[in-house]
Amino acid sequence: MIFRSEASRGYTLSAPATAYVGFLVAAPLVILIAYSFWTQSYVTLDKTPTLRNYRDAFADPLVRHLMLRSIWIAGVVTAVTVALAYPIAYFIAMKARKKTIWLLLITIPFWSSYLLRVFAWKLILGFNGVMNSALMALGLISEPLDFLLYNEFAVVLTLAHAWAPFAILPIYVSLQKIDPSLLEAATDLGNSPLQRFMRVTLPLTIPGIIAACLIIFIPTVGDYVTPALVGGSDGKMIANLIQVQFGAANNWPLGATLSLVAMLSVGFVAIVFVITATRLGRRIR
Repeated sequence: MIFRSEASRGYTLSAPATAYVGFLVAAPLVILIAYSFWTQSYVTLDKTPTLRNYRDAFADPLVRHLMLRSIWIAGVVTAVTVALAYPIAYFIAMKARKKTIWLLLITIPFWSSYLLRVFAWKLILGFNGVMNSALMALGLISEPLDFLLYNEFAVVLTLAHAWAPFAILPIYVSLQKIDPSLLEAATDLGNSPLQRFMRVTLPLTIPGIIAACLIIFIPTVGDYVTPALVGGSDGKMIANLIQVQFGAANNWPLGATLSLVAMLSVGFVAIVFVITATRLGRRIR
């Protein structure tokens, strides 16, 4: 009787996977929330509920500075990556003949470790790295450039390269779904290629652009490996401070609080972006 309806069978079949995902996602989040209301005194963990960590986090100017810098860097990385990814996705979807080969080439960066790719950029941008050596060999500069590494520029460049495939693929999928007859109709109505793109192609790919932006922005804010290796003091982000709290400082309650604050900040920015982008897409149509 219980398994007669399709809905009941569906819930039953999905229950193990739901429980597994819930354990991996919900349980750590619950632990973080619990830790954020506790306090750490040297090696002693006081489990008395308190809002002290939240007061310290919001009152600390360093936390605010790093949080704003993280959102700024993630926003720049998202904008740059999507702007560069759109033409590539458009070429593969609309112009390229052997799409499979192009898609395979896009996935080549995934064949190597993310950490190795970050180290590669560190070697390229270093004071005596590949770029400075090449520019000096060509006679374009007389001494190495010192602004290529250990700053926000290096973080943005490295992250944009690392997340480029994640921007290309959702935009490519959106472009693939466009009915060619719509483009032909726009041409028959006298639209130029630019008008056809602005009136047909771009509005129909807004969902892909939004997906690409979210895929890049959300994890970029929480990246601590890239800022630690190529960011220097001028490229540190909120995740680096969180990593210090969970590591060297051994202050898990404050680290948990900073993690939750970062999650809420990123969620708020993401919701505002989705609403704004959706409304803009409707106006373009």
